[in-house]
Amino acid sequence: MNTWSVEPLLLTSARLSTFRQDRVLTGASGFYFLRDGRLFLVTSRHVLFDEPSGHFPDRIEIELHVDGDNLARSTGFSMLLYRNGKPVWRQGGDGSGDIDVGVIEIERAALPEPTIYRAFMPDHLPSAFETIETGASVLVVGFPLGFHDTLHHMPVVRQGVIASSFGLRFQGQGYFLTDARTHRGASGSPVVTRAVSAEGSTLDPPWLLLGVHSTRFDVARDLDRDEALGLNCAWYADILMSLTW
Repeated sequence: MNTWSVEPLLLTSARLSTFRQDRVLTGASGFYFLRDGRLFLVTSRHVLFDEPSGHFPDRIEIELHVDGDNLARSTGFSMLLYRNGKPVWRQGGDGSGDIDVGVIEIERAALPEPTIYRAFMPDHLPSAFETIETGASVLVVGFPLGFHDTLHHMPVVRQGVIASSFGLRFQGQGYFLTDARTHRGASGSPVVTRAVSAEGSTLDPPWLLLGVHSTRFDVARDLDRDEALGLNCAWYADILMSLTW
């Protein structure tokens, strides 16, 4: 299989592993964001640092495609999370508190040649004039429970819908809700919807980047009688413009 036969959206996402020294801690998802020639890896902040659960990795590793004619070829690419004791990643925040989004800049010169990927850019963020309706179909592109195409190193896609009013901060927080079946390991996945640019030509890849999938959203309930809500938090992707300057 080569890149010509693959939906470009699948090349925007990267399988991510966290480490404490040489010990593997967790698996998660991330995606690429390109701005002014600088390349960033985006994921959930709790993947990089999470005090409540005692999750303190010191490096991450992502899997890269290195052959456009043979997607079965890949290599690991490691990035330290701290330099001189200070984090090299950035996390989001606003007046309501922390935002569960983190970004780390990828040193493009250090990437193997070639590296095969696709990246979202600022043009993929919805504008103030975009109408994103409640109930609109969305995709969550990632690696739930680490599951993926292990031969071609590709993510899988879960389908859902927007479950709250897009553009409103749900309960005053910087996220909206999706109704989709998700699992551990999908944290950091891009949440996208199909879109066409204002000029009538499709974006490349032809998707709007709406949010960053974080975690399942639940309420206090009777575990014997009530099922989980099946809702998820997706932090608004426009936070990336504040984190990638």
